[in-house]
Amino acid sequence: MTTLNNLSSNYLYQSDKLLRLSAQTWFALAILGQLLFGAYVIGFYHYSALNGELENWNKVLPSAYIKGDLLGNIFVGLHVLIGGIIFIAGPIQFIPYIRKNFKKIHKWIGRIYTFTSILVALAGLYMVWVRGSFGDTFMHVSISISAIYLIVFAIVSIRNAINKKFIAHERWALRLFMVVSGGWFFRIGFMAWLNINGGPAGFDVKTFSGPALWIISATSYSLPISIIILEMYFYAKEKNNPTLNYAITFLLAFCIIYTTYGVFSALTMAWIPRLM
Repeated sequence: MTTLNNLSSNYLYQSDKLLRLSAQTWFALAILGQLLFGAYVIGFYHYSALNGELENWNKVLPSAYIKGDLLGNIFVGLHVLIGGIIFIAGPIQFIPYIRKNFKKIHKWIGRIYTFTSILVALAGLYMVWVRGSFGDTFMHVSISISAIYLIVFAIVSIRNAINKKFIAHERWALRLFMVVSGGWFFRIGFMAWLNINGGPAGFDVKTFSGPALWIISATSYSLPISIIILEMYFYAKEKNNPTLNYAITFLLAFCIIYTTYGVFSALTMAWIPRLM
């Protein structure tokens, strides 16, 4: 009986270890990918703005800059310029060394991150429904649902921090991070799709609409796979069941491969070429 208990305990320990390792590996990869995306946004959008070449934004986002439309340009500017900062600040928040040893910095970056995330979400809603943006109504609705998630998660995360419920705060901060990352998930998913197919497939290039884009936008924004997997990870940690641990580990291993391919595709096909 003792031998069986030891084997069972070891099986549980190994499954939990693999689960934590796979989650940490994916998260580290996501942090690296977002830092690269943030560097690209700053290198392209911020550089163009500083050089008075706002029309260059239109090479990536149709009608991003319209001469004479001051209000519209301000909202677009908020979305892309602050967005670059968010994709740098967000990952920094989850680096354990900074969180443990620089608590005041962590707190202030968190406040800035949350506030600017809400600003970016509101600017995104303006771009989608007032200014006009790429994609069709399905994608616009999907993005809008994501913006609602973002605002709600931000408020709940802040309330838990204020009430010193730090475990709950950390979980809601992770949920916030996932929905804020919706645009990043969409981009790496889209570029991975293009790379797999050797070019556009499953959507109309002119209208930027079609089944492939509906699926990518839904799983990035309105029904984010990232949130679903995060909740599955939380559930597995609570249940502490070896079979469940291995199942989620396998799922995370797939996410690691997919994310690596998506980041590589985005880097080589979009981010680096646009900075050259």
